[in-house]
Amino acid sequence: MARLRAPKASRFKTKPAQGLPDRETLLKFIREARETDTGEIAKAFGLKGADRKALRDMLKSLNAEGALGKRGRKGVAEAGTLPPVGVADVAERDEDGDLLVRLTKGEDAPLVRLAPDRAEKAGGAPGLGDRLLVRFETLENGETEARLIKRLGASAHKILGVVRKAKREVRIEPVDRRSKDSLVVEGPDAAELRDGDLVLAAVAPSERRFGPKRGKVLEVVGREDEPRAASLIAIHSHGIPTGFSEHAEAEAEAAAPPTLAGREDLRDVPLITIDPPDARDHDDAVYAEPDKDPANAGGWVVWVAIADVAAYVRSGSALDKEAREKANSVYFPDRVEPMLPERLSNGLCSLRQGENRACMAVRMVFDKSGRKRSHRFVRGLMRSAAKLSYEQAQAAIDGRPDETAGPLLEAILKPLYAAYACMKIGRDARSPLAIESLERRIVISPEGEVASIQPRASLEAHKLIEEMMVQANVCAAETLEAKRSPLIYRVHDTPSQEKMQSLVEFLGTIGINWSKGEAPRTDRFNRLLEQTREGPHAAIVNEVVLRTQMQAHYSTENIGHFGLNLAKYAHFTSPIRRYADLIVHRGLIRALGLGDDGLTDRDISQLKDTAEMITFAERRAMAAEGDPTDRDVAAFLADRVGATFSGRITGVTRFGLFVRLDETGADGLVPVSKLGGEFFIHDDKLHALIGERSGARWPLGMEVEVELVEATPITGGLLFEMISDPAPPDRNAPRPRLGVRRKPGSVDAKRRGGPPKGVRKGKRR
Repeated sequence: MARLRAPKASRFKTKPAQGLPDRETLLKFIREARETDTGEIAKAFGLKGADRKALRDMLKSLNAEGALGKRGRKGVAEAGTLPPVGVADVAERDEDGDLLVRLTKGEDAPLVRLAPDRAEKAGGAPGLGDRLLVRFETLENGETEARLIKRLGASAHKILGVVRKAKREVRIEPVDRRSKDSLVVEGPDAAELRDGDLVLAAVAPSERRFGPKRGKVLEVVGREDEPRAASLIAIHSHGIPTGFSEHAEAEAEAAAPPTLAGREDLRDVPLITIDPPDARDHDDAVYAEPDKDPANAGGWVVWVAIADVAAYVRSGSALDKEAREKANSVYFPDRVEPMLPERLSNGLCSLRQGENRACMAVRMVFDKSGRKRSHRFVRGLMRSAAKLSYEQAQAAIDGRPDETAGPLLEAILKPLYAAYACMKIGRDARSPLAIESLERRIVISPEGEVASIQPRASLEAHKLIEEMMVQANVCAAETLEAKRSPLIYRVHDTPSQEKMQSLVEFLGTIGINWSKGEAPRTDRFNRLLEQTREGPHAAIVNEVVLRTQMQAHYSTENIGHFGLNLAKYAHFTSPIRRYADLIVHRGLIRALGLGDDGLTDRDISQLKDTAEMITFAERRAMAAEGDPTDRDVAAFLADRVGATFSGRITGVTRFGLFVRLDETGADGLVPVSKLGGEFFIHDDKLHALIGERSGARWPLGMEVEVELVEATPITGGLLFEMISDPAPPDRNAPRPRLGVRRKPGSVDAKRRGGPPKGVRKGKRR
């Protein structure tokens, strides 16, 4: 096979000249960026105001000429260009039997051959219709091929649906609310199905050009009326890997309890675990005591011990390969799909009370102002002194100890809280982003049904554990950097210029000034949140600041963590459920000479691929974990159709308003057609729907009353009708221009920008 050439650089080697670029300069920038968007281009050339509009016009013109192609909703690239890494579907097979893939978000993207050598290494050869994460690489002969990084679950052509049997036909209705197509099943398949079966189906080939698509049932996975159907649907819909191979299970069963060999004895350190009451595993334990060093009067020593998963999951083993494929555990209200088999996740790697456990521990020393003075890592043998829930620990500190927490209060809990109070001084000085978020907890009855939906309490105990874990993660990143060891960082980028521009424009509409040229800083965001916390705009400002932030991800390149306001950050504290943490543990073992089971050369060569894989898996898990919550909430509210609820507008789109209910935190849609007789225009700067004639407004953050008109448990959809009246017109805002609703291509739309009505155009010369 021809040798591979490194992909092109993704940025200009020199900073582009400022000002609106000409056609060739713009194309050159887009070509070198491989993929970009209007905001990035405007930032690179320093464009504002009218120049930004001119840039958008240039991009539209280039797109119309075929010089550019779209990449998703906002992205743009030179026509036919492929990114270094992208999501692709297996589109067809060529005459030689090789699979050809096409980029999912680029209609102009060419078909590319999938390199066969990587396909089987990533968990078996893919098939037609499968969705993959691939790296596009250019061969020396100029051809491009795709190298498989990860399979992204179920085939793009497979549908998870519910069987609906009628007298004349059997249909499969998709459980994904975004999918509108149902499949008709005929023949023997149809006769064996029962109404309400959850099935995995595929679109069957058909000679019919019109009418509903034909489907073929691949597998019956359950029943829609099963109590645990919501999580079952999420697992299959998002392609969450389930179970373990016989080899992986055998390796887990063969694992032996730890000994003191090669470890520091920490069994006399009274470490305790503090977790949610329903925690299925315990991978971190903490302890604190005053520093006895006279040079650090008022300072604290804090221990954080983490399960030593690397001792059991060796690089290259079956356990390791499957953990890397899963990348993380996925948690549902009624079950968990673990990254590791139960023998490890709930057994030898879980820091159970009173049992010897292998651990990786860090001893941190803080001064009286909360600044970390030093730290050191050890590989130890520990024995948890107690298992507490957050609620137990907090109740004890608040003067209500139970029989478990009471004996720990003076010796362990009070020192922990005192150490946290000290660490909080440093945390407040650092000023991490302080966005408030409402989380809800689904309480499942013994029968598997939704018993209640409750807001998650935010206790000081939560913040204590969070800050101690953050500091342990910082220590891991600092140690590995100091040892010049490769690692996977947890990074969070600074908000983009385009997002900041949107924020500035919105704040201006509610009378809050933010300098356009001011760089985004966490302390500045926090001052804004504090300034508005008690006012009428608190909820909307919190929501808009949240939407201004970028999404955190894993990377081998360190850009810092904006939200936590940290220069170096890596995930170290949850190796039972996150592969990223296991990699960091191995890095520490190798860098500090703590054993022969550290990071291997093969691990290092795959770090970039691993970072990309676990980022995609994390996003997949987040989506999957949210689905059952939506479905459980819809099931919980299904018998309350017709009831009225108070809530707040949390999303504004051109097709309607998303409203979050105060009582349950459930989100549902009020279609724009239910807002009244006039036409409403979506103003993305004001985050509002505005009546074209009246100027009446439905802004983000507005408190409203709605009626529940539809709850669909199988899709998790809630539909509301608005009861409240809109906010009055904003006298200072420009009134919407009449007629903007006309569709492009209509007679009147064609007249806009041309001669006045009734005036003929002259012939073009």
